[in-house]
Amino acid sequence: MSEFDYDLFVIGGGSGGVRAARVAAGECGASVGLAEMDRYGGTCVIRGCVPKKLMVFASEYGAMADEARAYGWDMTSGSFDWSAFHGHLTSELDRLEAVYRSLLKNSGVETFDARAEIVDPHTVKLSTGETRRAKHILIATGGRPVRPEMSNAHLGMVSDDIFHLEKLPKSLLIVGGGYIACEFAGIMNGLGVEVTQFYRGAQILRGFDEEARGLVAESMRDRGIDLHVGTNVLEMGRKGDASSGDGGPGSDAAMGMPAQERDHGAGVDEAGDGPIRVKSTHGHERDFDAVLFATGRVPNTADMGLAAVGVELGRNGQVVVNEYSQSSVPSIYAIGDVTDRVALTPVAIREGMAFVETVFKGNPTPVDHDLIPSAIFTQPEFGTVGLSEEAARDQEPVEIYCTSFRPMQSAFAGSDERVMMKLVVSKESRKVLGCHIVAPNAGEMIQLAGIAVKMGATKEDFDRTVAVHPTMSEEIVTMRNPVRTA
Repeated sequence: MSEFDYDLFVIGGGSGGVRAARVAAGECGASVGLAEMDRYGGTCVIRGCVPKKLMVFASEYGAMADEARAYGWDMTSGSFDWSAFHGHLTSELDRLEAVYRSLLKNSGVETFDARAEIVDPHTVKLSTGETRRAKHILIATGGRPVRPEMSNAHLGMVSDDIFHLEKLPKSLLIVGGGYIACEFAGIMNGLGVEVTQFYRGAQILRGFDEEARGLVAESMRDRGIDLHVGTNVLEMGRKGDASSGDGGPGSDAAMGMPAQERDHGAGVDEAGDGPIRVKSTHGHERDFDAVLFATGRVPNTADMGLAAVGVELGRNGQVVVNEYSQSSVPSIYAIGDVTDRVALTPVAIREGMAFVETVFKGNPTPVDHDLIPSAIFTQPEFGTVGLSEEAARDQEPVEIYCTSFRPMQSAFAGSDERVMMKLVVSKESRKVLGCHIVAPNAGEMIQLAGIAVKMGATKEDFDRTVAVHPTMSEEIVTMRNPVRTA
């Protein structure tokens, strides 16, 4: 009789963990167990990519009537019904969770609706009291949003909470300048919410191409988002409540609320208890119906027993792994956001597949994190792959090919909104080092451009490609002369 109950035990039922579990079981014949403490599908399906993108779609319909009238359609703008949309959204997420459960069951994976803690290199203890032993353990617990360390932070929501709102606020302050903050600013603005955004840095979307993020910021302001950079929250509290100062009776400290508990859901329950008064670092005070903190995420590694069994953790609490996703304990691996490498769903899935190749197919496969295309679903979208102009010019001499213009569809309707196409090209090798697109459906475009960049296409390869006319994307292959060198 084997000393192990399973060949593999996966902790976490998100996209990466589910893919690894069902491929190991279905294709490799491994005996696999999986524990998920919340909902199957994880952040992406339940509280991230999928519901967010559906909200993006919903938020874009409001402006369509105005554009349609310019094309001769007799259309009027209606009002948005959050409750009707939210009910449909909830049903869709329930359907997708059922799909994930079915995929696991049909692959022969035994599932546990329970929290798992690692007690030794081969043993997990479930919150139901059971213990299971496995030859290999895969941690795929993802990450979670956190609130900043400040008094009364519990009054604000985090991104998970947005999907549970019973009604939309009339006014919303979003704190943060990353892609989550900017995406929700566009969504809520499109749904009719008065949106203000604070970001402490000099420009939103830090780390992305400077010219592209500048255009995104300009477009956000043009669409009515009150965006303030170089600005942060100094104080916040319920209007007229003594809790608005440090250590007041309504503050986190006064309530004795542990930091970990403050990170989940408090903002939803209190969203209807009156306006939140916010004082900014510039000294201005204003009331908002709700505040959303989009100021960072941390890996879900707390209280899992990892340090006790010798698993090395990084400064952010992430599981430190090698190129094969193996931790400092040889039998324990980790993939996805819990490793704090590249926090994207397709990357977690790729890491899960590479893990199966390495451990169960005898084909050691390092994870390739180079030249990953991605899209930020701002309005307009921002698609990017490869190096920004700033990163590229620090590496080697480059040529910059860039164009910005009013696209045909919206220009005909009288819109001044502009789009941008940009290529960053190595002077020496002529390879396209980066491609950046700010435009409607940029995510769709960058997926295809990403293939060319990943293959090492040169600027001349782009030039030899015949343009598809009339499209926005044809500009990618018709820019003949660089606008600057660096």
